[in-house]
Amino acid sequence: MMEEILCPTKAYFKILTGRVDGSFMNINKNTKEMLFTIFTPLYNRSKYLDRIFNSLKNQTIQDFEWIIVDDGSNDAPEAIIEKFIKSDSFSINYHRQNNKGKHFAINKGLDLTKGELFLILDSDDYLPDNALEIIAQFYEEIKNDLTIGGVAGRRNFHDGQITGNEMPKKIISNSIDIRYKHKVTGDLVEVYKTSVLKKYKFPEIEGEKFCPEILVWNRIAKHYKLLFFNQGIYTTEYLEGGLTDKIVKIRMTSPQASMLTYAELYNHNIPIISKMKALLNFWRFSFNSKMNIFKKINHVPAFSIILLPLGYVMFLNDLKNNKS
Repeated sequence: MMEEILCPTKAYFKILTGRVDGSFMNINKNTKEMLFTIFTPLYNRSKYLDRIFNSLKNQTIQDFEWIIVDDGSNDAPEAIIEKFIKSDSFSINYHRQNNKGKHFAINKGLDLTKGELFLILDSDDYLPDNALEIIAQFYEEIKNDLTIGGVAGRRNFHDGQITGNEMPKKIISNSIDIRYKHKVTGDLVEVYKTSVLKKYKFPEIEGEKFCPEILVWNRIAKHYKLLFFNQGIYTTEYLEGGLTDKIVKIRMTSPQASMLTYAELYNHNIPIISKMKALLNFWRFSFNSKMNIFKKINHVPAFSIILLPLGYVMFLNDLKNNKS
């Protein structure tokens, strides 16, 4: 049943009730395309939403919308988000879905977006006050270049220190070469043109709740470059129990996406040692899949079967280290 509610403030939202999969949103009568969509996938991190909200409210430019896709949280985020909507600070679009995984949430965000640029802001992180202004300045340099799919800045810790090593002030490259050719380390903040990212949605594999973002970023890298710049635009916090903290276990429970990522990585223009590591990880995570070996071998070169025994040893070690 659809129930519509008119709030005391100008923020008008609707609530879909009587079902798990629903949404409520701030309806903005100005339907023009915004410069930014700030997208937050949410799963049981409601206590950090105030911090994100305040960081967005403090941005030096306000040409953005905030889309939140709740991936089946059970810590009652609705009341918090309703409070944000009633403040009428900026356009907020909230959607709730059954628990499917972050990549499903990103795909849904892309369906809802009105922004020219798409920035993924995880629920336990936040933006420095001038982040969007910095991004907009660099984007202005490449916005009309059809060979460049967006811009990418640096993550920083709470003290402002950039994660990873230093890089040139700015450089045009792609998501593969920036790592393997230019040797940049640390998490980057890719801000893609929405029109580009919509061409490369995440594969949705039944029964798997994880798909590495690098799979999609590498696919984009075959066709588009990015303007990378060496400024912190995203304050990060690696929380216990998050995706980063338990990445091996998560890859084990989504083996097809993991195998696909490593199989495709092998085919990119990367050093031979990195290719061998990709093949080894393919076999490592393949043992978590029920796919028969003949189908598996179709995804990688036949010679890689020599890596299967070592991959099995790594698989056994993963089982030992990731007992429930």
